Amino acid sequence: MVREGRRTGQLQARLVTSAGELRTAELAAAAPADSFLWTASAGVAETTRVGETVVVKGDDAIDEEIDALGARLRFRISSEAFFQTNTEMAERLYEAAAELCGLTGRERVFDLFCGIGTISLALATAAGEVWGVELVPEAVADAERNASINAIDNARFRSGDVRTSLRPLVEEAGRPDVVVLDPPRAGLSAKVVRRVLEADPERVVYVSCNPTTLAPNARQLVDAGYRLATVRPVDMFPQTPHIECVALLERAR
Repeated sequence: MVREGRRTGQLQARLVTSAGELRTAELAAAAPADSFLWTASAGVAETTRVGETVVVKGDDAIDEEIDALGARLRFRISSEAFFQTNTEMAERLYEAAAELCGLTGRERVFDLFCGIGTISLALATAAGEVWGVELVPEAVADAERNASINAIDNARFRSGDVRTSLRPLVEEAGRPDVVVLDPPRAGLSAKVVRRVLEADPERVVYVSCNPTTLAPNARQLVDAGYRLATVRPVDMFPQTPHIECVALLERAR
């Protein structure tokens, strides 16, 4: 697997193999990458999070930059954290999300499934405050570091499952004006949808990498009193059937 910082030119290579011996030093010397990681896994998986990973050369993170709402933001991405593979289209995706949020500089935004804080920090430049929630602790550490790197002081991050973290967050921060959702391909569970409805935001901006799971989640929100105002497709992976969508749902009552 190869990760590339399109704006920074940094490259990270990771070799995933079965367990055993490997001449990693020679491989790393031959790889034209800034860092080289080796993951030894006991079985076949669709993720590099399974198995033991060793940093053979360089750092376990790379840097990338994106342009968002007129600002150039820099992100530190650890080896286990998610980041969009298409930087140029990621910028278009985040611009669409920011536009549909309709921020005026006063809003409280909850960014659920926030990852390393890409959407959170982009929105923080135009919002009153942003709170991000993410399950992976390494990604939360990246998000906090990225806020510091970009001198953004109105974004805060919490590590935890959205299903169990949203109620305590509302108690701590107050009711959100906008909730941004960027879940995995499986979409939202019924319980997470109920937690979002309990938070009672004016607007829900749903960033989806799988329209087939966006549809039933949108139906649940509409049935509970929201209006599906728009769905905007973003061609994140040209010449493939995969389409990302950004949907805006507004409270109808």
